[in-house]
Amino acid sequence: MILDYIKKIDYVILLSILPIIIFGLLSIYPLSDENLAIDYFFKQSIFIVLGLSFFIILSFLDYRFLRNSYLVFSFYIFSVSLLILVLIFGTEINGSRAWFNFGFISFQPADLMKLSLIILLSKYFSKRHIEIAYFKHILISFFYMFLPFILIMKQPDLGSAVVIFFIWLGMIFTFGLSKKHLLILFGLGFVSLFFLWNFYFKTYQKLRIISFINPNYDIRGSGWNVYQATIAAGSGGLLGKGFGYGTQGRFNFLPAHESDFIFATFLEEWGFVGGIIIFILILILIFHLSRYSLKAESNFESLFILGICIYFILHFVINIGMNIGLLPVTGIPLPFMSYGGSHILIECISLGICGGMSRYSKVAHLSRLKNEFLGLE
Repeated sequence: MILDYIKKIDYVILLSILPIIIFGLLSIYPLSDENLAIDYFFKQSIFIVLGLSFFIILSFLDYRFLRNSYLVFSFYIFSVSLLILVLIFGTEINGSRAWFNFGFISFQPADLMKLSLIILLSKYFSKRHIEIAYFKHILISFFYMFLPFILIMKQPDLGSAVVIFFIWLGMIFTFGLSKKHLLILFGLGFVSLFFLWNFYFKTYQKLRIISFINPNYDIRGSGWNVYQATIAAGSGGLLGKGFGYGTQGRFNFLPAHESDFIFATFLEEWGFVGGIIIFILILILIFHLSRYSLKAESNFESLFILGICIYFILHFVINIGMNIGLLPVTGIPLPFMSYGGSHILIECISLGICGGMSRYSKVAHLSRLKNEFLGLE
């Protein structure tokens, strides 16, 4: 029986994320402080084992319980409640109150919120796929996004807030928008950006954006991270300096080299070839999930898997973009690679649910074919 379960594991997903996980662990370990490196390596390994266990278990569960509207909305309310509580009881790290600290581990509720929003929007849009042309549904879905967006911005965590917004926008686009609604959304976007820039963005967030437009604006201040990241990424050359021989990360020239800037650390040691391998693995994962979405049993499953695709694309594009100086620094982890337990767990849980959806979609499809053949339908 165990062998039967082992055979049914989605090895395409597993083999696309495992090398990224291993590269991440190898990039975390060679820190200048050996004790800290061992501590990071040990903690990350625990979360990886937990995450992969969740992935395997959830891929065998019947996903259809997620169709329960009461359960989906309760999960959303729970996630929003955690965002409120973290503002009161959370631990402040680098000026952001975004984590619950439990001593040995910490948890970032914004990661759970991303998954919760995808489930809620999938449920909402799947029930209104004919009526989506009515602007009121776009507006209601906007408020579902806007509440966690504001709470996350309050932490402040600009990166996660941006992901929350683009998850909503991406799922809206997949369902089709009229030109009129599209213009309205762009108008609201410009107004919101004007308001955020003048009344909400903190000075350091403005400086990051200015430094992105003009990298030499404040190279020893707000532009330091990007400057050091581009040095690390560029100095790796074609094949890299070799495992453990990266200087920018190893000697702490590059801040957050185990988390936000782990891709630059990786490129310094593994070079352009290593970066291409990561890109290929990412494309395999996204393409595989896209096939799941196209073959899903209903709109709910299709939208959910598509939402997860959007989640991964956003994280990969934003993180890699800021690591090579193409996007502003927003503090977004690289999936399966950056140090941090909560995002690893959510990513593995998301893929487990996608695997379960694909499995039961196939079962339902075979059942329908059997019934048609026997004349029961």
